[in-house]
Amino acid sequence: MLPHSSDNPGNASSPVTSITKDNPGLSWMDVPVKSLRPMIELRNVYKSFNNHPVLKGVNLSVAAGEGMVVIGGSGTGKSVILKHIIGLIRPDQGEVIIDGENLADLSESELIAFRKRFGMLFQGAALFDSLNVGDNVGFGLREHQLLPKEAIMDVVRQKLLRVGLRGIEEKMPVDLSGGMKKRVGLARAIAMNPKIILYDEPTTGLDPIMSDVINRLISEMNRDMAVTSVTITHDMKSAYMIADKIAMLYKGQILEVGTPDEIQRSSNPVIQQFIHGRSEGPIETN
Repeated sequence: MLPHSSDNPGNASSPVTSITKDNPGLSWMDVPVKSLRPMIELRNVYKSFNNHPVLKGVNLSVAAGEGMVVIGGSGTGKSVILKHIIGLIRPDQGEVIIDGENLADLSESELIAFRKRFGMLFQGAALFDSLNVGDNVGFGLREHQLLPKEAIMDVVRQKLLRVGLRGIEEKMPVDLSGGMKKRVGLARAIAMNPKIILYDEPTTGLDPIMSDVINRLISEMNRDMAVTSVTITHDMKSAYMIADKIAMLYKGQILEVGTPDEIQRSSNPVIQQFIHGRSEGPIETN
């Protein structure tokens, strides 16, 4: 486990993959591994809104191919971290380095182009009510004119199948259940084959069975597409299922980073109170 402070930017993940049973003839050089190179770095990031400090020296490092889950109470700044990663807001102090590029060095037009590397699943799926499912999933491809119309529809069908949906391209969002909306949102997030996927409370509002479906899809997606992902969630079952690493955000800083097992065994009373949902402890509940 890695305790964090304002002067410790954290450590990247180590390689986790070796010769596999499915590929016994491959050498270690042929098998994909999680990279030691950070894909996402927040270095001593501070951010205030209306003179109210939210982030107070956040340090977080996510290795290429790693799935990081950020946990913490409501209003602690988890969504603010996501907005910094995708370049929607800039830090008052500190650096945000994505895929080796300092976002502060990019112009607004460069940032727009840079965001093509990202996919995002929003908390409420955030589908466009006036567009059918097919147009929602293909929205980014169409907006950036990356493919001709027929090729876009081929991608749409492929991505919908990837999340377990078939033949719903003409349906409108109003006709979908909450779980279907989440899966359509996930299909849209992967439509442009992003290098990084951000998940904002992916299981909020879902029943336990559909939450498990979404968790399994996220885990499979992260593995099969070899993407780097950052998820924010209150759902500890989800966090344990999809995370390579879990980071606890508390009082504007990353308190600790560790594997799910390390977080569960943490001796820190703040972490123990949060992950077990206890009303009594150092975290104030009023």
